[in-house]
Amino acid sequence: MNLHRLIATGALAGLLTACQSASYSPRPLPPQQPQGIEGQWTDPNGIISSFSGGRFETRTTDTNSLLAEGSYQQVSPQMVEIELTSLLRQTTSRVNCALATPSQLNCTSSTGAQFTLVRRS
Repeated sequence: MNLHRLIATGALAGLLTACQSASYSPRPLPPQQPQGIEGQWTDPNGIISSFSGGRFETRTTDTNSLLAEGSYQQVSPQMVEIELTSLLRQTTSRVNCALATPSQLNCTSSTGAQFTLVRRS
């Protein structure tokens, strides 16, 4: 019986050692797709629009000058409403944007002008 106990103890110790020495490397997570509209977007002219915590800004790429500012609210998972003031014209307007894809916003201003914003990578 002592021999059986010795063999069982040795086998158990071997199994425990094997479990502890096995190295497990975590699989890398795939890159996370951006959610909603938070972040920076560009128009075809290279103007950068930023959405952050309900605040909206549009800036030039060359001098980073502020062109427009305002606020936005997510009306639905795919729709956002922007209320902005143009600092150049001193006018206020409303823009509705639809999140067509995670990286494209299709927008229409209150005057009917349409434009597209693309998420910056």
